[in-house]
Amino acid sequence: MSASKTAQHPMSSSLCSLQGSLLTLAILTLTSFTYLSLKSLHSPSSFSPHGNNSSISISFHKHDSDSDRDLDLDRASDIYHSPSVFHLNYMEMESKFKIFIYPDGDPKTFYQTPRKLTGKYSSEGYFFQNIRESRFLTHDPDQAHLFFIPISCHKMRGKGTSYENMTIIVKDYLDGLIMKYPYWNRTLGADHFFVTCHDVGVRATEGHPFLVKNAIRVVCSPSYDVPFIPHKDVALPQVLQPFALPRGGGDDIENRTVLGFWAGHRNSKIRVILARVWENDTELDISNNRISRAIGPLVYQKRFYTTKFCICPGGSQVNSARITDSIHYGCVPVILSNYYDLPFNDILDWRKFAVILNEKDVYQLKQILKKITDEEFVSLHKNLVKVQKHFQWNSPPIRFDAFHMVMYELWLRHHVIKY
Repeated sequence: MSASKTAQHPMSSSLCSLQGSLLTLAILTLTSFTYLSLKSLHSPSSFSPHGNNSSISISFHKHDSDSDRDLDLDRASDIYHSPSVFHLNYMEMESKFKIFIYPDGDPKTFYQTPRKLTGKYSSEGYFFQNIRESRFLTHDPDQAHLFFIPISCHKMRGKGTSYENMTIIVKDYLDGLIMKYPYWNRTLGADHFFVTCHDVGVRATEGHPFLVKNAIRVVCSPSYDVPFIPHKDVALPQVLQPFALPRGGGDDIENRTVLGFWAGHRNSKIRVILARVWENDTELDISNNRISRAIGPLVYQKRFYTTKFCICPGGSQVNSARITDSIHYGCVPVILSNYYDLPFNDILDWRKFAVILNEKDVYQLKQILKKITDEEFVSLHKNLVKVQKHFQWNSPPIRFDAFHMVMYELWLRHHVIKY
């Protein structure tokens, strides 16, 4: 029977032989690649020149214009969920990712130009400026992976535009792009994105259903209990720049004698509870109002330098610029918000440099913080210093800063778009 089948189908044996050869070749190739990769990672030349064997340096030369082409994988800190995957994907992003910006719209009104690069909504302005200063920009839409819709709701807000008129302006602008260009209709907007830091800007886009359903929304108010779609949308860090004082470093732990600090307006339920429960506590420095400038210059900012844990309760939205203030000044942030998709949460392991609590934990806040040992705090603080570069905007942008982290999030999302 077997010989008969072979005689009747001579091609079958050849095909099986070919498939076996290809499978063997694939296995050998994969084995060789794995061996070479591991060998390069463990070769003496790949270790840090400082002699710290916990840090591996991977060199590459995709862009000759950059001088800092080394990536440090600090395995001891473990601030990334998967350091090797992040760095390899990041390298690919730098060499391949292209964004097309629609050129339409009067730059003197609401399009293409940010309102300003200061204040708690400055992240929107920085992104608008950074994308034009980066290597990711392309003027050829056929080469683009994603399309940026450059309309600034923050700029509209600054000009006094009402929420209702914002919604109309956004809808009319997008409808114009859809009529003029073919790119939106290929995916109904799935390969398009817009950026807005002001929460009003998020609501202003709701006049066009596909902006909510399909387009990638890069926003500063990423709450799970509003139409924010995790793993499609991107959490934009809210950064209050320029910072008034320098970064808090890794050598200032002994100066941090205050257990916890918060001062701000009671514009949310959780802030009201926080102030009511803890404002008279002797170990927590809690104030239900912002510190008056009349007391002295930069008193509020200087408190971050002397505090171990900075309490970050949500305000009118779950997000707060206080989180990135804490990171910048080296004060371990205590996230006290529900339903918050933290910036870069799928890249960074926030529990390695922050304390994540639900709002109901406010009643046991001091007990929770006091249970954190000195060794655990030192680890949190050291990791916090390592992530500071990811929460800093620069002009022009530099590698691994906030702009590049947002671009990496967009790079991850473009892979799921097929057309």
